[in-house]
Amino acid sequence: MFKHIDKFLHLLVEVVEIIIAVVTLGAMVYMLGIEVFKMFTVDSYFSDPTHLLHNVLTIVIGLEFVSMLIDLTPANTLEVLILAIARYVIIDHTDAVSNIVCVVCIAGLFAIKKFLIPKEDMKKVISASMKHHE
Repeated sequence: MFKHIDKFLHLLVEVVEIIIAVVTLGAMVYMLGIEVFKMFTVDSYFSDPTHLLHNVLTIVIGLEFVSMLIDLTPANTLEVLILAIARYVIIDHTDAVSNIVCVVCIAGLFAIKKFLIPKEDMKKVISASMKHHE
């Protein structure tokens, strides 16, 4: 009896994750459309490159988040974290200590990825990313 409830709850969670992924993907495509529209219609759009980087990197992180929701592996989760921290360093670059802490965090995430993530998970991520680039 409890096995059926457990299976149902896992299926329900997966369906909700897919719904969240679809909604997030729709929002990211909408945001990208708005940015492209602004590029061609707003004269002063490129006068502030920080604004452009902020919006584009937010869209990229959103798309990686969707990828993580679709295929929830430790490697995908680390990719999202690495991109989010890198975006923070690129956009906010508040002070030297904050930047050093972020770089150390990124190095730690890469170390975790290299030494703690099973090789099979990494091969799946690498082969999936190669398919996207073909």
